[in-house]
Amino acid sequence: MQVPLDLAWLEATMLAGVRIVAFVMIAPPFSYGGIPVRIRAMLSVGLALAMSGSVTPGYQNLDTWPFFAALSAQVLTGAALGFLVSVCFSAVQAAGGLIDVFGGFQLAQAFDPQSLVNGAQFTRLFHLTALVLLFSSGGYQLVLGGLARSFTAVPLTGTLDPGPVSAVLVDGVVQLVLSAVQIAGPLMLVLFLADAGLGLITRVAPALNAFAMGFPVKILLTLTLVGFTYAALPGVVDALVADILRMMQEASR
Repeated sequence: MQVPLDLAWLEATMLAGVRIVAFVMIAPPFSYGGIPVRIRAMLSVGLALAMSGSVTPGYQNLDTWPFFAALSAQVLTGAALGFLVSVCFSAVQAAGGLIDVFGGFQLAQAFDPQSLVNGAQFTRLFHLTALVLLFSSGGYQLVLGGLARSFTAVPLTGTLDPGPVSAVLVDGVVQLVLSAVQIAGPLMLVLFLADAGLGLITRVAPALNAFAMGFPVKILLTLTLVGFTYAALPGVVDALVADILRMMQEASR
């Protein structure tokens, strides 16, 4: 018994799988360390098989060196797209970091080996909440849809143009800072006014030592008001997913 094997289909599926593996290992929420590597590998293989029907038509077998060049290009393409997603997604984590700094929680900073996040309580809390929202809202499906559309814009034998990728990366960093300030801005303003009030009290009555009261007061204000910022995270994650799709589309031109 002979089993026919389409080498063009196999080669195209392998190249698509390499791009998907590079993307999954870097892009949230799939890059979370709590997800076993074998699960991410199985997911990548399944997605590559699902994409084989759209990437194999018209594909011709490559020689050895062109194949390795295409393989390297797929690694770079997947890693670049995954890094764009990671940069945009980091806005939520950065907002938690700002709350930790202004709220006085930065002294309890620790490293989380699973999420590879180095921050205090709200940095890790916001990061994990955004991961949960991506899975529960189906945002990860939209991210994978953007990856699937990249095969149409950048075929298996093509490469990303460094110009659009650089422009999108700069725009992503700007959006990261802007989004983090917008998320944590109201609470930062309240905590700044609390510091200013404590400073005025110290000037009026130095014997009270108001700054010694500053840490518990700021922690109390943060715990009281952070719920309003936390409640806005579902809308923030939804907007970030839209920004991720836009950035991936612009980078793949």
